[in-house]
Amino acid sequence: MLESILLIVASYLMGSIPTAYLAARQRGKSDIRHYGSGTVSGSMVYEHVARWVGVLVGLFDIAKAAVPAWLALRLGLGLPTVAAVGLAAVAGHNWPLYLRFHGGRGLSPFLGLLLVIFPWGFPWIVGFLFVGWRLGDSAPWALAGLVTLPLLSALAGGPSVVAPATGAMLLLTLVKRLEANRRPLPPPGPERRRAIARRLLLDRDIASHPDWIRRAPEDRPPAGA
Repeated sequence: MLESILLIVASYLMGSIPTAYLAARQRGKSDIRHYGSGTVSGSMVYEHVARWVGVLVGLFDIAKAAVPAWLALRLGLGLPTVAAVGLAAVAGHNWPLYLRFHGGRGLSPFLGLLLVIFPWGFPWIVGFLFVGWRLGDSAPWALAGLVTLPLLSALAGGPSVVAPATGAMLLLTLVKRLEANRRPLPPPGPERRRAIARRLLLDRDIASHPDWIRRAPEDRPPAGA
């Protein structure tokens, strides 16, 4: 039990490593949180720093969950514990201790967990993301990939832990989209309801995806607005 707890805590701390923030700082961007969607993610590095840097950040973020989950598997801790370890890295990525809990959306580390517990899930989710990328909006397609992943696992004879792990990932995703790194919602009324719906489905506050991801610091409202 102690071994499992220590590995879960260590996985959260590893997931908390703000790879995108550090890479952007190294490449001359003062704070990636002030660009685009405001998430600390490889996609924002891809859009605002350099594409090859964004790919490297994404690979490292995948490893943040894959490595501790693989270690848990090697230690014979059982698939439920392996899933908990991987999801701890997702939580660390979404709410990183080192950036006052301002993080990403956790899909990259979840892909790392899938490589360990259900490798077929990796190309499944990536395929949905690719379709979304080609259509110009991957956020709803990411949800579609998560919702249908348990069905794929059942059809492919995957381990039973895939369904609850995916359910937990879906919950973490929706909570993070709604919380949006503490970005304030509009005042109560129709616009707030629209903003909540957009956050949950589209992971943004406005209708235009290109306008959202290409925002620069000067495009943002002043603090408190």
